[in-house]
Amino acid sequence: MPKKITYIVSNLEKALAFEWIADYLDKKKFILNFILLNPGNSVLEEFLRAKQIPVHRILFHGKKDLPAVIFRIVTILLRNKPEVVHTHLFYANVAGLMAAWICRVPNRIYTRHHSTYHHMYHPGSVKYDRLTNFLATGIVAISKTVEELLIEKEDVRRKKIKLIHHGFMLDDFRNVPADSVTQLHEKYNPSAKHPVIGVISRYTEWKGIQFIIPAFKKLLEKYPQAMLLLANAEGDYSHRIKSLLRELPENSFAEIRFENNIFALYKLFDVFVHTPIDKYSEAFGQTYVEALASGVPSVFTLSGIANEFIIDRQNALVVPYKNSEAVYYAIQELLTDSELASELLENGKKGLEEKFSLHNMISSLEELYTA
Repeated sequence: MPKKITYIVSNLEKALAFEWIADYLDKKKFILNFILLNPGNSVLEEFLRAKQIPVHRILFHGKKDLPAVIFRIVTILLRNKPEVVHTHLFYANVAGLMAAWICRVPNRIYTRHHSTYHHMYHPGSVKYDRLTNFLATGIVAISKTVEELLIEKEDVRRKKIKLIHHGFMLDDFRNVPADSVTQLHEKYNPSAKHPVIGVISRYTEWKGIQFIIPAFKKLLEKYPQAMLLLANAEGDYSHRIKSLLRELPENSFAEIRFENNIFALYKLFDVFVHTPIDKYSEAFGQTYVEALASGVPSVFTLSGIANEFIIDRQNALVVPYKNSEAVYYAIQELLTDSELASELLENGKKGLEEKFSLHNMISSLEELYTA
């Protein structure tokens, strides 16, 4: 008889990973349903309903809603009686694991999607991380960086942790319909500015965008028609990012709050840049994999999953943390040395399938759920 699994996810508009899990998790072995904690409808919810996957939306606006949310989740779990509850993202972890513990769900799993964020910026929230570590019967670490954090900083037993890298439909990043790329080009770069420097990061301090913008400002001196495209352009560091953007010519950049077609978006970039401020800032960093799968020459600092597979001058250019000057010179080198850019592109595609295929992730999850 198929095993019932309930996914509980908080504050998420869209995530390809959940769409892929909903599509490819073995339906003969598992019955999947979702509980979404959101302030309203979402792209993910619409996708799940279109696939006729049961989904409950619980209205959630912040911490004050947690007691009521926990109660609602308890009622749903008591009715559905899942054998596995798998939670994702902070508030879903707290509310979902607490509710699953109350309901005595035997397998309570959460995926750790953040790294040292609470330790660095919200030390008062570390106690909630420790609580979820206690409530969970298993924890999915999405990178060795996260595994190291859980063991060394939060005293989690190694046997409680399973390392499962994010998986990707890599061909979807490689084979993008030309018409969808054209549509986004007309939408975001109608003047056909060139070269286009791409950034896909929320506006938060640890993403390091504040070191990319000055590098781009300097790049404009040599490439006055250059364009900076900033996607996922919102977050708690917006005041600082927007202050830096005001120093740029008005027509030299564009902010994209949300773009559903991430595959085509990467194809707009001549160079992609991602510069978190230290080794631990990213828990994973999907953009590292996506940029290489998309065939975009890239400039990176090493954080999260990049520590495991990005090698300087082999599959990307690696720069020091918090160094705008180094970012500028790396971008310029990729724009002027076509042989190097091509070599990085070819090398960047190698090994992705072995390490980050969707098949590997799905197989690892199925193994986890049946253990």
